[in-house]
Amino acid sequence: MVQDLPIEEEDGLPPLRSDAVILEGMTKRGKPCRLIDNTVSAPREELAALLNDLIEQEHFGPSGLSMAGSNTISIGTPQSAHVQLGENIYRMIVVDYAARLETF
Repeated sequence: MVQDLPIEEEDGLPPLRSDAVILEGMTKRGKPCRLIDNTVSAPREELAALLNDLIEQEHFGPSGLSMAGSNTISIGTPQSAHVQLGENIYRMIVVDYAARLETF
């Protein structure tokens, strides 16, 4: 089992819903990963396709990020993006081996 997504209320996100949809997978390097739909509104087949795309594009795993002009790198910084599934747009946050969908 993958560790819980390490970003919750302290990062400005709502708490994880008890009925959140969680899909688990395996990265190309054999590490467990997961996609959490905290909106409980995205179609399951589109969630599965998104999880497979994230795995294929190797979005899971620790990443380093530096701000433009900065001399420091922050490891494990959450990456966020917006994704469209069906007619809806969601906020997606990826940290290490977990991606979480929230309302936009």
